This record gives sequence, C-alpha cells and structure tokens, in this order.
Amino acid sequence: MRLAEIIELRPVPAAGLLATLTRRCPLSCAHCSTSSGPRGEDTPAEALRRFVGGFTAGDRPEVLMLTGGEPLLRPALVGDLAELAASAGTRTSVLSGMFFATEGPVPDRIMRALRHVAHFSASIDVFHEREVPRAAAFRAVHHIMDSGIDVSFHVVGNSMDDPYLADITASIRAEFRDQAAVLVNHVRQVGRAAVRTVPLPGAGEQAVEWAGEGAAAEGRPAPCAMAAWPVVGFDGTVTACCNQRVVDARPLPEHLRLGHIAVDDWPRIRRRCQESPVLRTIRTAGVGSCASCRTLARRPAALAAAERAGSRPAAGAMDALGARLQRDAGAAALLRRYGNERYAPLVLLDGRESGRGGGCGSGGDAGPGPGLGVGCGCGGDAGPWPGRGAGCGCGGDAGRGAGYGSSRDAGPETGREPGCGTSRETGDETSRRTGSADTHAPECGRHGSRESGREYDEGGGPA
Repeated sequence: MRLAEIIELRPVPAAGLLATLTRRCPLSCAHCSTSSGPRGEDTPAEALRRFVGGFTAGDRPEVLMLTGGEPLLRPALVGDLAELAASAGTRTSVLSGMFFATEGPVPDRIMRALRHVAHFSASIDVFHEREVPRAAAFRAVHHIMDSGIDVSFHVVGNSMDDPYLADITASIRAEFRDQAAVLVNHVRQVGRAAVRTVPLPGAGEQAVEWAGEGAAAEGRPAPCAMAAWPVVGFDGTVTACCNQRVVDARPLPEHLRLGHIAVDDWPRIRRRCQESPVLRTIRTAGVGSCASCRTLARRPAALAAAERAGSRPAAGAMDALGARLQRDAGAAALLRRYGNERYAPLVLLDGRESGRGGGCGSGGDAGPGPGLGVGCGCGGDAGPWPGRGAGCGCGGDAGRGAGYGSSRDAGPETGREPGCGTSRETGDETSRRTGSADTHAPECGRHGSRESGREYDEGGGPA
C-alpha cells in the first residue's frame, strides 16, 4: 500500500482508524509531540484486539494506522492487530522511530510483527539521528522493503526552510532510487517541543519560531479534513481529532469524543464519526482555529450554530462531496494545503510510474532522481503530515487547496454550501497541481512534532 493511497483517504470520514499502542519509546527526542520516553501508559491490548476484531468485510476502515510512542515495543500486538484487520480486508500501516535499527539486522520479532502489514513508515530527523544513525535506519528500511512491504519516510525539520530537509530528502531519494515516498513536516509547538527552544546538535539551545494556526488563526473558519478519522488514545478513548492536545485532554471536549474501545464497537464509532452534525460542520465549513474548535463547548451559541448547520438535509451529501473532491485531487494536493507546497509531491515517489505528474517545477529545485515526474525537489520547505491546522483553502486558496474549500464567501448564506468549491476550483487545479486525475489524498501518523502526524496546526500524519 503506497503512502499516497493512505493520504488520499485522509479526508474521507471513517476511511481510516489511527490507533496509538503505547506512549513508551526507547528514544527521547527533544521535539516529541507525545512526550514519549522509557515510561508511559500502554493502550489496553485486549480492548484493542476486541475492537479491531469487530471489523467485518462490510463495515471496516480502509486503513488501520498503528503508532505510539513506539508501536514496535509491542510487536506481538502489532502482528495480532494487523492480522485481525487483514482478515476483514483492512490494510495496516505502522509508523516507527526505528529504535531497532541499532541492533544490526532487523530482529526476527520485528519482521514477524510486520508479516500482515501493508505499509511501513520510518520516522527520521535530526533528533532521531542522534540516537539512530542514518545509515542504520536506511539499512533496516532496505531489509523491510526487500520483504515486499511498501515503505516511506516521515521527515521532520526544525522549521519550514530548515536546510536539513534538503539534505535528508536528497539522501533518501538517492539511497532508495525514488522507490520510497517521503512526507516532510516541521516541528510544532506541542509535547516536549512546546518549549520555545530545543537543543540542536552542535548548537546548544536554539530558539525555534513555531508555526501558528494557519488561515484559521486569522479568524477565518476553514474546513478541517482532520476531523475525519477516529483516533484511539492511550487510555482507549476514541476522539474525532488527531491534535495531540485533544487526544490527551481529559475531560475531552464532548463534540470531539466518539466513545471508548472497551464499550463501543467499530460500527458505532463509525456512525458517530460520519453522522455527527458538529463534525460535519467542522469538515465542511470549519469553526475557526484548532483552539477555537477545542473550546467550542464554552461558546454555546457557536456550538448550537454548528449543530444546526450540520443537521441540514443536505449536510451529509455536502460532507461526502467535500471528501470525494479532496480525495480525487490527490495526496500531493492535500499536503500542499496543510504544509509546505514544495515538498508535497515527494509523497508520490515509489518508482512504480515514472512520469507521474506532480505539477511542481523542475530545474534547479528538482533534486535528484531524473525522469521521476513528480518534479518537486528537495529544496527549502516541507509538506507536512496531512492535516495540520484547519487550513483547507478558502476563498482564493480554494482551488489550490485540492479543489475544495468554501468558495470565496464560504458561509452558508452565500447560496453555495460550505466546502463545495466550483468546477474551476476542483477541475483545473486538480489536473494542474497534481498532474493526474487518478491520484488521490493523509495518513495521520503520529510523529507530528516528532513523528509527523498529529499536531496539524499546533504541532506531525499518521500516522
């Protein structure tokens, strides 16, 4: 399963399930979004097995993303969940910090865990490289790739224009001959990275300018594709948002709580995710920044308005249409919306189809890998893990934002339902930006600050 396939599904309600297996991790990266370390809670194993075992061929997510912490600290559980999911037709992706790469050959326990896994993503950045040398991580990924599993890399820089991003993406492309997709992100202010400074190799403490909350921080509501996949937290609580502040919040904002794996099964979680009026409004029109969304219950009038908007007769159809338009626009288009445009086409790398149009320029910025067709190169800035921020394009950004958005006026009173977009916004921009009508759009991996996954506007994919 290609990384682009997973990302294409990211805006589709309940098309994926993100499950954290543990907060533990043998690494102690300074920018970890989940504040993981040697100690931490484990998600209840039997509850996870029961929940995933409830998938059926007729009612299941398309993809199960396993993350942490470090999910492969629980290799038997990874193997069991992937096998259970596969029996129902769900494909599994695992995101790892590669701690085991320092052990020499990939340990048998890791390879056994990956037997039923369809995609493996390795997290790598300047912080990981302190503890897991690049050469060791590459060697381990080659071994996993040679076993027949699709692989990718999640890369994190300290800022959008961190020179490290150009170096590491060029290194990956050269080492893997453009056979491995790359998803690039930058550190967000969450978890251990919530402090204003982080220790950088050879530079002591260095201040980092954290990204804000994107377009929504300006007070302009924007559709949020990241309210589409249920997320299983460390205690088994299921949320509708992958922002780590939400995942860890107790009590959880009620409009973002979908249930608990100990008492709810997948069909019930799926229905709540797909049919919640408030979530429909968040996905199609937005309610402001992530902070505004988390505190929506403190504003009863705003919460009631979101409930009314998502209860309209056409709300379900508009939600489905918005998801389809984003999916059809492709993985790179979605990553352009939620991060840096320049690296987004690297998500299309896999060596299977040379000439796949990525729509970005070539020449000096194109980076290694002639004849690739994605054309973006490894220069300056990074496309992130799907879903940072509420920043799907509104107004002038709607076409660039995967052909989805709220048109220029965005609100429900304009005569255009929020999130619909126009044919110009969906068609021209889809073909021009993605270069392929059949490429689709993230995984919400968890290495957000650290792993690229969760903290979309405030700090990493997946998973």
